Amino acid sequence: MYGNYLDEAAKIVAEKREANLKFEHARLTAEEKDDLLLKFHPDRIKEQFTELKIGPNKGQKAPIELAEMLQAKPRLEPEKIDLNHIDYETDVLVIGGGGAGTSASIMASEAGAKVLLVTKLRVGDANTMMAEGGIQAADKPNDSPAQHYLDCYGGGHFDGKPELVYTLVNKAPSVIKWLNDLGVEFDKMPDGTMVTTHGGGTSRKRMHACKDYSGAEIMRTLRDETFNRAKDITVVDFTAAIELIKNDKGEACGALLMNIETGEIRIAKAKVVIIATGGAGRMHYQGFPTSNHYGATADGLVMAYRAGAKLLYQDSLQYHPTGAAYPTQILGKLVTEKVRSLGAKLINKDGEVYIHPLETRDVNASGIIREVREGRGVKNDVQDAVWLDTPMIEAIHGEGTILKSIPAMYNMFIKYGIDIRKEPILVYPTLHYQNGGVEIDKTCHTNVPNLLVAGEASGGVHGTNRLMGNSLLDVVVFGREAGIEAGKIFKNIKLSDKLNLDHVKAFEKERAAAKIEGDAVSPKVLPTYHHGNPEFDKDIPGATL
Repeated sequence: MYGNYLDEAAKIVAEKREANLKFEHARLTAEEKDDLLLKFHPDRIKEQFTELKIGPNKGQKAPIELAEMLQAKPRLEPEKIDLNHIDYETDVLVIGGGGAGTSASIMASEAGAKVLLVTKLRVGDANTMMAEGGIQAADKPNDSPAQHYLDCYGGGHFDGKPELVYTLVNKAPSVIKWLNDLGVEFDKMPDGTMVTTHGGGTSRKRMHACKDYSGAEIMRTLRDETFNRAKDITVVDFTAAIELIKNDKGEACGALLMNIETGEIRIAKAKVVIIATGGAGRMHYQGFPTSNHYGATADGLVMAYRAGAKLLYQDSLQYHPTGAAYPTQILGKLVTEKVRSLGAKLINKDGEVYIHPLETRDVNASGIIREVREGRGVKNDVQDAVWLDTPMIEAIHGEGTILKSIPAMYNMFIKYGIDIRKEPILVYPTLHYQNGGVEIDKTCHTNVPNLLVAGEASGGVHGTNRLMGNSLLDVVVFGREAGIEAGKIFKNIKLSDKLNLDHVKAFEKERAAAKIEGDAVSPKVLPTYHHGNPEFDKDIPGATL
């Protein structure tokens, strides 16, 4: 048990569990959802956003923290960079070593391209690794890509780019087969049929999972395949891209790279550049905790924006409704939606089921925030929250279900003395996903020639809200598409000798004209947690002090 004042609060949940198991909360109407989102979703708090003063999206709004990075000083002065000293020459430069970056590298190498994969941590240190619940694909007889499209497009508030949603859902079945053939250990029935479950906002059971280690298993497989192709894919780790390089035609043709341990600068020249840098959770928008990995600091958006690439829905973030809210050591850690798809319900301090557990993520996040703000949350000394009644799972499916289906969740809590088979857990929304990003077309091209973007750094695939299981699908589908496209176009591109950073100089002039003040530099590269003590990370070149 919790062994403190929370024991009494948890008893209320246990006393009402049998009745709550039988109670099915009605789905909210469209009007009720809109009202809930308007009043409680963080994206709707106007004072947390500001207007961009410069760049391709000038006049549009962005989160205050992101706007600062998009409009900050470049890390290096262009005049001090010798672009004649080339350290790496390659056909395709991939920036980012997560699911999108590795998928792109694999497909580009298959097309005969020489690939340089640069990642600021290690290959696999990415949000892909931390995804738990599963990956969507309509590959069962009672389902179809058309039905998946309707769920995805509607779940994203009809804001997704139709051609991107179409590509996502139609490529999904073949992506599952590709991953399975590479060696991903999906959950299967004794006859080999893949197990599929529901997720929030899905009308069919199309979630393919590897228990609740889905992202880790997919990333393991993609990482191994990347390393198996060492002849064609060169990996440079602990190295951050900090600026794109263009040629005299305005085409992307490389990047400035910084070793985050030594601060040394290297220059990479390429025919095609693919940004696959992932999300922005470590920006901690509005002070929210995050489920994201340590390197998720929006670097790709900053570099692309400075180079002239347009953003789409940069003001839309996803707050996963169930982040761990107790104890302190795991604050913000993801409690996979699979817990709710298995039957655990959201319960307020009075023991009431106040919402359907599989409403879309933005709706459920807003519902939790409402319960807490209106006094129906569970007060504690870490983060006021609501209960997620995990013992319901084994009451429904039988003893042993939790260890079989969600062992990662059990292991995350049991080390702090909380047995989720017997006790409910406390949850509160955690900053989870960057819905918006660099605008792309269906082959991942941006408005900057020869610059492609794939995965969470792109915008338009999910509209302004993402459904569970579509992130792992997104990074693999569009990572592959970017790699396939790069593998086609590199053959008709010559390595340029006329490299420049003129776009950075122009950006600095624009900053000066707009009278943007402050000492912030970008890209951020790594987050800082020194709490006012710069001595903590003064020796880390990539840290923003």
